[in-house]
Amino acid sequence: MKKLISILLAASLLTAGLIGCGESSSESKTITVGASATPHAEILKVAQPILAKEGYTLNIKTYDDYVLPNTATEDGDIDANYFQHKPYLDSFNQKNNTHLVSVAAIHYEPYGIYAGTSSSLTALPDGSKIAVPNDPTNEARALQLLAAQKLFAIRDGAGLSATKNDITSNPHNYDIVEMEAAVIPKSLDSVALAVINGNYAIGAGLKVSQALAVEDKNSDAAKTYANIIAVKKGNENKPAVQALVKALQSQEVKDYITKQYGGAVVPVS
Repeated sequence: MKKLISILLAASLLTAGLIGCGESSSESKTITVGASATPHAEILKVAQPILAKEGYTLNIKTYDDYVLPNTATEDGDIDANYFQHKPYLDSFNQKNNTHLVSVAAIHYEPYGIYAGTSSSLTALPDGSKIAVPNDPTNEARALQLLAAQKLFAIRDGAGLSATKNDITSNPHNYDIVEMEAAVIPKSLDSVALAVINGNYAIGAGLKVSQALAVEDKNSDAAKTYANIIAVKKGNENKPAVQALVKALQSQEVKDYITKQYGGAVVPVS
C-alpha cells in the first residue's frame, strides 16, 4: 500500500510539473504591447500573424495618452509599448524616475503644418494664433518646423530643445498656443494654423497632402523622432521582445505602412 501511495504521489508531482512547464512556456510565448490606436495599434495588428507563425501571441492594449503606456511598462503590467520617440522617452524617464529603454526604431511620423482659419503661410494676419504640442520635445520640433517656414526666428543652437523663449524675432507677433497634442486637431477652427504629428493627423482624417508644410524626411527631426519599441531596462533581449522587433521591421509591415498611410507614417529603413 505504501509503495502504491508513493507511486501515485510521484505521478501527481510529475503531472503538476508538466502542467507548470506548459504554463511557463505559454507565458513566455505571449507579449502584451501598449500602443496609441493610430497608427501604432494598426501596425501591430499586421505583425500579429507574423508573430503567430513563430509561435507568439501578441496582445495589443490601446491608450489615448502618453503617460499610462510608460507607467504600465515600468510596473510590468505590459511587456512593451509602441507610441513614442526616444527624446520623449528620455524626458519621461528623467521626470518620473522610470527605467525604460528603446529596443528599436520602427517608423517616423512627419510633422505637418495644417490650415485652421487661415490657409496661407505667407498671408497670416498679425497676431494669429498657431497651435503647437505642449510637451517639451514635440514643442521644439513644431517650433523648428514653423521657423523653417520663416514665420519667426529661433535662437541659434536651440535645436530640438527650443521653447517659446528661444524665439528671437517675431515681427508679426504670432501667438504660439501650447496645447495637448491630442486636442490640437479638434481646435483647428480656433487657431490660424496648427502643427500636428502624424498619428493625430491620421486620427482626425487629415492627409499629408493637405499640409501647408511637412518635415523633410532627411531632416534631423525625422531621424531623431522615429517611433520606437520601449521596454523596461533588462528586458531588451527577451525572445518575445526580439521577435516583436523582427516582425515590425519585416518587409510585410513596411509595405503596409507605405501603402496605408500615404506619407503620414514612414517606415525606418
